[in-house]
Amino acid sequence: MLNLSMFLEDSARKYPSRDALVSGEDRFTYAETDALSNQIANLLVASGIEPGDRVAISCPNLPWFPIVYYGILKAGAVVVPLNILLKGAEIGYHLQDCGATAYICFEGGVDLPIGTYGREAFHEAPSCRTMFVIGGDDSTDVEGITPLSTVLPSQPTAFESVVREATDTAVILYTSGTTGRPKGAELTHSNMVMNAIASNRLFDSTSSRPDTHLVTLPLFHSFGQTVNMNAGFAVGATLVLLPRFEAGAALEIMERESITMFAGVPTMYWGLLGAVNDSVDVSRIAANLRKAISGGAALPVEILDRFANRFGVQILEAYGLSETSPIALFSDPERAPRPGSIGIPIWGVQVKLIDSDWNAIEGADTVGEIAIRGHNIMKGYYGRPEATAEAKRDGWFRTGDLARRDADGFYYIVDRAKDMIVRGGFNVYPREIEEVLITHPAVSLAAVVGVPDEQYGEEIKAFVIPESAAQITESELINWCRERMASYKYPRAVEFAAVLPMTATGKLLKRELSSAPAATVDSGRRQ
Repeated sequence: MLNLSMFLEDSARKYPSRDALVSGEDRFTYAETDALSNQIANLLVASGIEPGDRVAISCPNLPWFPIVYYGILKAGAVVVPLNILLKGAEIGYHLQDCGATAYICFEGGVDLPIGTYGREAFHEAPSCRTMFVIGGDDSTDVEGITPLSTVLPSQPTAFESVVREATDTAVILYTSGTTGRPKGAELTHSNMVMNAIASNRLFDSTSSRPDTHLVTLPLFHSFGQTVNMNAGFAVGATLVLLPRFEAGAALEIMERESITMFAGVPTMYWGLLGAVNDSVDVSRIAANLRKAISGGAALPVEILDRFANRFGVQILEAYGLSETSPIALFSDPERAPRPGSIGIPIWGVQVKLIDSDWNAIEGADTVGEIAIRGHNIMKGYYGRPEATAEAKRDGWFRTGDLARRDADGFYYIVDRAKDMIVRGGFNVYPREIEEVLITHPAVSLAAVVGVPDEQYGEEIKAFVIPESAAQITESELINWCRERMASYKYPRAVEFAAVLPMTATGKLLKRELSSAPAATVDSGRRQ
């Protein structure tokens, strides 16, 4: 019997007056956070939510995210966190794919109109009976959409959490596939609990020495959810939330709140180094900062060295996927870090390299695909038994990422899975973008690739064969994409071409697009 919400409940019992969440001037103790989460659970049960129902949430890094997250779990339901940058049709796809029965959405504002997109999606999702809006106008209680502020205060602040089996699904995290639309990875209560506990073993985090996390990683993503939120709440840590990463603001918070733990993607470390100026007390930040963790993309050795020299902390690298809860490998805390390495398997996890037929590859520095087995492996892809069978065999999960292993057992990423693009820590899959591009009347064929970018690691570029006689400019097509895709997905560059390189069977040779000079490809007239 197990429920991931026990992390909040246990810390609320032990440390009721300790700060759990800090957001700007607002501070919530563990007792206050647990009470609000209980109200969410009571509200959901009163709304007809039953154990195993899927409840989706769209919310940035605000106190409401963990409050709602654990409230859903307390009610015995499954949390489906959604990327806050998704647009209406994208949200609608996720709600329908997981069969969500309820949806809790932050209202947002002009710069991030989540509520507008959420309402649009809600009305297109037949299974979704109820939608609660966080913030916004209290007069929006129409057509099954209710402001949370009008119904939550009347709910009791006590709730007995629904007992779940360790193998029951706790969270569904959506991850795109290279051959189709986003798939929901089902992670069990055991998956999430064990990965949080394993994280704290790696970080040497204990309740007797409470850490203060700066949470800039989006909590809807597996990295921030496990490393910051679940691992932090497990030991009574304080989470200082930053809704949107801005390097100068992050440094100011690190100094003011005496941050001891920071986890981020490489571009965040790049940003912090670039934001240091005379007004930043680096020595004070360095005196408090105990651990720095990087994941989501390969960390350039130059940034690792510069950060260590400036802040006195060696960045530790992690590797994993949503399907692995997410941490699978991590820098060995008992040995000197090896720049460029993603580390060794974490406690309770096995890793091997395999060929395309699942055969193990032996020998130092031999390249193979990473396969993982352990307590962190997902139950499967929701509603997709064939995709699950393709990815899992005998408990092993094949990642699609190529790596080599040195003689001491340290792993090094060699290449990314197929054509996946990693932009600023976000996984972007070209086919999803190509399928949208091809719907434009001026586009005949499109191929999307990642190109090197100093700030984001990779940037998104589209090669387009236009329809004959079509008149379309690069900026027009980019703006069209921006209106239809999340901000991290749409291409920042478009190159028009008469032909695109293909195999004899008609498969696009994207590696040639990624490496070839523009003149080699752009043999057509730009429209």
